[in-house]
Amino acid sequence: MKAMILAAGKGTRVQPITHTIPKPMIPILQKPVMEFLLELLRQHGFTEVMVNVSHLAEEIENYFRDGQRFGVEIAYSFEGRIEDGELIGDALGSAGGLKKIQNFQRFFDDTFVVLCGDALIDLDLSEAVRRHREKGALASLVTKRVPRDQVSSYGVVVTDDNGQVLSFQEKPAVGEAASDMINTGIYIFEPEVIDFIPSGVPFDIGSDLFPLLVKSGAPFFALPMEFEWVDIGRVPDYWQAIRSVLMGEVRQVQIPGKEVIPGVFTGLNVAANWEKINVQGPVYVGGMTRIEDGVTIIGPAMIGPSCQICEGATIDNSIIFDYSRIGAGVRLAEKLVFGRYCVDRNGDHFDLQDAALDWLITDARRQDVLEPSPHQKALADLLGSDLSLSKAS
Repeated sequence: MKAMILAAGKGTRVQPITHTIPKPMIPILQKPVMEFLLELLRQHGFTEVMVNVSHLAEEIENYFRDGQRFGVEIAYSFEGRIEDGELIGDALGSAGGLKKIQNFQRFFDDTFVVLCGDALIDLDLSEAVRRHREKGALASLVTKRVPRDQVSSYGVVVTDDNGQVLSFQEKPAVGEAASDMINTGIYIFEPEVIDFIPSGVPFDIGSDLFPLLVKSGAPFFALPMEFEWVDIGRVPDYWQAIRSVLMGEVRQVQIPGKEVIPGVFTGLNVAANWEKINVQGPVYVGGMTRIEDGVTIIGPAMIGPSCQICEGATIDNSIIFDYSRIGAGVRLAEKLVFGRYCVDRNGDHFDLQDAALDWLITDARRQDVLEPSPHQKALADLLGSDLSLSKAS
C-alpha cells in the first residue's frame, strides 16, 4: 500500500530548531520523528512512501535515502527552484504537493494514507483504513477527543451523527468551540480526491481542500479513534514530548542507552563521575558527553551527545542539543539550548552570540573559549535576572 509523509514545511513555529533541522528530522532522544512514522507505516503494510520536501530537503533525503534500511521504499518530490546557484524551497501546500506528484505520474492509484511529519502516533492504521472503506468515503480524517479547555490550540471538526464532516473551526475560543474533536493531521484518501486540487498553485489540505469537499457534499468523514498522539508542531509541544518520553508516558519510544544509576540513561562512553554529580532522574545523556564534578542535573532533562557540562553548572528540566558547552556555574532552568540559541519553554529565544554570551554557552568543539570581560559578566547578570540564565557567583 501507498502513503505520503508531508515534510515540506518550514516549521516556523519550532524555530530556532528548524533554522538548521527540518521539522521531520527533529530528534526524539536522538531518533528523528519521521523515522517513527516510517516504522508505523511499515507495521501496517504501507511500504511505498512518497515524501514531499522543500526546506532543508537534503537533510531528509541524505538520512532516509531510498528507505531500504527502514524496510520501505521512499521517493521524494522537491518543491522549489534553483536561483543564482542556490536551492530555494518553495512549498506548494500539503494538497498542492499531492497534486504535483500525481501530475508527474499517477502514483496514488488506490486508497492511501497521508501523515504530517511532525507527530508521534501509535494509531491502528489498518483499522482506520477499514472504517474509511466501510463508510464509502472519498476522504477521511482521523480525529481525537481532547479536554474542552485545550480546543483553542487545535483545528476543531464538526460532524453530523453519522460522522459526515459539516464544518471546521480553527483554534476557536473555548466557549465558542462546537466540538471537542480535533484534526490530528492523519488523512485517508481515494485517488479521486486529487481531482479537487488545482495544479501549480499553493493549496492546503486543511484550509483549502477540506472546505471544498464539504461545500461539494462529497463523502467526507471524520474517524474518531483512541490512540497516542504527541504533536511537536510548536516548541512547547516538543518540550512536552521530550518530558513525556523521559517519564515513560509514550509507549512507542523507549529511552535508549543503558541505565547507569536509577533514572539516568546514557549513550556510549559518557565521561562522568556520578558520585560527584547531583542528579535526579529521569535524565538522558548522549554518547561522548563530559559532565564535570559538581554539576546538578534535575530531570526530566535531556543532554545530547558530544556535549560538555562544566563544573558547578545546573541543568534543571532542560533540553540540551548536541555539541553544546555549558560553562562553569551556568544555571539553566526550563530552557532548550540549540546551537547559538537559548529558548524558553514557550518558544521565546535569544541569540547567545548576538548577546555576547557565547562564552557562557557555546559549541563544545570550539578551541577558543575565553574568560569574560567585566562588561560581559555585568551583561550576563542583567540578562540572567529576566531569563533564568546566570553565572553563579
